[in-house]
Amino acid sequence: MSEGANREVHPVVFVLDARGHPLDPCHPARARRLLAAGRAVVVRHTPFVIRLRDRVAADSAVHGVQVGINPGSKHTGLAVFADHGGSRTGLYSIQLDHRGGRIRDRLTARAALRRGRRSRNLRYRAPRFLNRTKPKGWLAPSLRHRVDTTLSQVARLTRWAPVTAVHVEKVSFDTHALSAGKPLEGVEYQQGTLAGYEVREYLLAKWRRACAYCGASGVPLNLDHIHPRSRGGSERVSNLALACIRCNQAKNATPIEDFLKRKPALLTKILKQAKAPLRDAAAVNTTRWALWQALKATGLPVAAASGGRTKWNRSRTGAAKSHTLDALHVGSLDTVTAWPSTVLVVKATGRGTYCRTRTDRYGFPRLRLPRIKHVKGFATGDLVRATVPTGKKAGVHTGRVAVRTTGSFNITTRHGTVQGIGHRHVRLLQRADGYGYTTHPEARHRAAFPPPPEGGGIHAGGI
Repeated sequence: MSEGANREVHPVVFVLDARGHPLDPCHPARARRLLAAGRAVVVRHTPFVIRLRDRVAADSAVHGVQVGINPGSKHTGLAVFADHGGSRTGLYSIQLDHRGGRIRDRLTARAALRRGRRSRNLRYRAPRFLNRTKPKGWLAPSLRHRVDTTLSQVARLTRWAPVTAVHVEKVSFDTHALSAGKPLEGVEYQQGTLAGYEVREYLLAKWRRACAYCGASGVPLNLDHIHPRSRGGSERVSNLALACIRCNQAKNATPIEDFLKRKPALLTKILKQAKAPLRDAAAVNTTRWALWQALKATGLPVAAASGGRTKWNRSRTGAAKSHTLDALHVGSLDTVTAWPSTVLVVKATGRGTYCRTRTDRYGFPRLRLPRIKHVKGFATGDLVRATVPTGKKAGVHTGRVAVRTTGSFNITTRHGTVQGIGHRHVRLLQRADGYGYTTHPEARHRAAFPPPPEGGGIHAGGI
């Protein structure tokens, strides 16, 4: 890629025709002109979607867009881009924040309460352990949530834009390349344009992107042999660890038992970690597999790629590490000419709760919630804009609203929560849909560390 080839651009505006069919997205300036001329109306505030009054898809040349997905445990990146024969131009970026951790914690608490009730000597309860069969393809609720929310965002994008293909990371690293009957060793993973990237991606996930000996992160990391090759150490992936330049040079060919003889606890930890499987990575890989199957069921063309390939693409374009930029670099590509300057952060918040009481520390109800969720035409979770003319809260506040029966609402903005705003100052922008929306700037170009050289061996630094 030539110097200065990739640049930041404004996110596009999604466009629908008069019948609600998606058209190619347009620039925000063009959308403003269409709205000012009365040729378009606003359909949705976030993401911003307009509908043309005087045009249908049959009379327009629709080129289509593609979607890249970078699945993760806590965050999933989605990128809408235009593909020009291997050259991609980023149009829109979405970071989806999951709440799988909250679901797991609440299910754990519920299980603890149920075990407590069943173990108490209050009444006889027949044992139930033979009626817990799980269907084929079952996923834990915290994992199913990640698949469902990602699939929901893709379905929304297909309603707002003419999506022609989807690119998704099916695995974080190519496990087949790591364990296809024999380990990758020597020249076997030093050859080719993707030299060592699958191995490096595996080790980055296994050692959590930090030096195994001193714990330093955010610095160039080398691949180090735990048991040195000069002393009979193998080339197996289980004998590789990440080390910063200082620790790598200090250890050199010293046996790890001698190098860490004054730190027996760290020695035990490293030897244990070297043999430990990646349970968290396996869970994420399971989610990616289920997501890929769900995307295939939609009928869209779905292309799968590995995280090692994504990282190699980023090293060629000089892009920074982020969920959305990873989504833009998924799959086979030549260049990336531009990407959006801002990212829409979509946080899964849920649609409320069925519980109509609040309990104290002992579990007894202390407060009853109203059964009617709408107050003065607003419901908790709606996206609103409050314009307060005078007083301590004077100004314009945009965010999610929490309603009260008194008509005095709380609005949570990107800067914090503003309490006690009268409903007369509040205007509805978008009904609650189970998500919260904020924005943040996209990551800048990566300039701290240069990419490793092509064909570099296992001692190549700067992972």
